[in-house]
Amino acid sequence: MLAAVGGEELAAIAGAVLAARMGRIPCCSTAMPAPPRPPCCYAIDRHALDHCLVAHRSAEPGHTRLLQAIGQRPLLDMDMRLGEASAAALAVPLLKAAAACHNGMATFAEAGVSSNDALGD
Repeated sequence: MLAAVGGEELAAIAGAVLAARMGRIPCCSTAMPAPPRPPCCYAIDRHALDHCLVAHRSAEPGHTRLLQAIGQRPLLDMDMRLGEASAAALAVPLLKAAAACHNGMATFAEAGVSSNDALGD
């Protein structure tokens, strides 16, 4: 399938994405410089991209269609066309901040919040 839409480099990237999936390693992708790899992985297994986040939605119209086809929402939507994984470089600190916030947040019990307080009663 990959040979029909690209060269060996696309097959290598797709292999890395699938290996990351098997190793339970999250991926953050711009998806656009090599657009055939996500739909090919997705076509093989609809869960093949469950470990992937898409860094941004490119200004290119095909990218919106691609994201819709694979059921992904981008982290950023800034009309970028730069490539070179520049959006992934912006998204990684965002993801690190979100993880730090999540991991450092107290539970309701730890913060002394009752269920009535949480519901606004």
